[in-house]
Amino acid sequence: MSSAKPSKTTPDPDLADLLLAWYDRHARAMPWRVSPAERERGVVADPYRVWLSEIMLQQTTVQSVKSYFEAFATRWPTVTDLAAANTEDVMKAWAGLGYYSRARNLKKCADVVASEHGGRFPDSEDGLRALPGIGPYTAAAIAAIAFDQPAAVVDGNIERVFTRLLQIETPLPAAKTEIRAAVALATPNERPGDFAQALMDLGATICTPKRPACALCPIDEMCQARASGRQEQFPVKPAKKSKPVRLGAAFVAERGDGSVLLVKRPDKGLLGGMTGVPTTNWTVRADGETGANSAPFAAKWQHKGVITHVFTHFELRLEVFHAVVTSAADHQGWWSDADSLPGEALPTLMKKALSAAFPALFRKGKT
Repeated sequence: MSSAKPSKTTPDPDLADLLLAWYDRHARAMPWRVSPAERERGVVADPYRVWLSEIMLQQTTVQSVKSYFEAFATRWPTVTDLAAANTEDVMKAWAGLGYYSRARNLKKCADVVASEHGGRFPDSEDGLRALPGIGPYTAAAIAAIAFDQPAAVVDGNIERVFTRLLQIETPLPAAKTEIRAAVALATPNERPGDFAQALMDLGATICTPKRPACALCPIDEMCQARASGRQEQFPVKPAKKSKPVRLGAAFVAERGDGSVLLVKRPDKGLLGGMTGVPTTNWTVRADGETGANSAPFAAKWQHKGVITHVFTHFELRLEVFHAVVTSAADHQGWWSDADSLPGEALPTLMKKALSAAFPALFRKGKT
């Protein structure tokens, strides 16, 4: 072991050894992960499962993703299976994970890998970044975890670990370049994928945003923020800006047999390609019309309250109206019966709108 002291901007050379030894003992079990014990037995990572998990994990918690991942991997066990799937089925299976552009790009990426790469993912960062829906972080993660390439993997957990480790005072997101450079210096040529996953696990279980368990940390002695007692002050973040509020209206039309009118949203834009009830044309930059007079067709609309949904860049408030119609409305879409509704590709916002009209619809035991 080296006795070199860490500098302000350079990770300690012993970092990888200490972290990998800790990971070998404490790695979290994940349905998409090859454990250290499995790796010792010669098991190698499946690039498809690594890719699928990384796309699902973007801006979503591990706990939320596990059931979705297992369902996808069971139904479409290979990338060629996913490429052959119906897009609507993929969107339905994704419903509830949010950020629906990811689901559309997931299908596009599977199509490209199957048709242009013979069902095999490229093994380099550059090759991976050329695929739909794969950005710098995801390309680095797949290259490291699936192909043992010494790529610098930086997610939110790793940002937190390194800003504390090196006491990086630059606020995010400006600090990202500095963090990435430090991670690149620290990433070993041997087991770079395990090193990345060890950092992720450390950030998720020990180097947490609040009340980090520094006494249990395998690298606490080289952590500059810990030495100064300022660990909870990192990463430094700029002051939060208040999110704008957008307004609109949603319309739940019901027939006498209990079926509900659904429409498919345009492929582009928020909730693109997803299923929902008719709404007014709200966007991230503009309000939609409100009130019963903005309904897509005439009916005895009854106000059922206002629902709120927070997107990344704005808050949306929708007035919800419900009406029972006696004949099929002259409106594009289809009628879905109550038993079929839970299986539709409904994002959370649309489930909220339907629940305002039918409070018991998505309660536990109904889905």
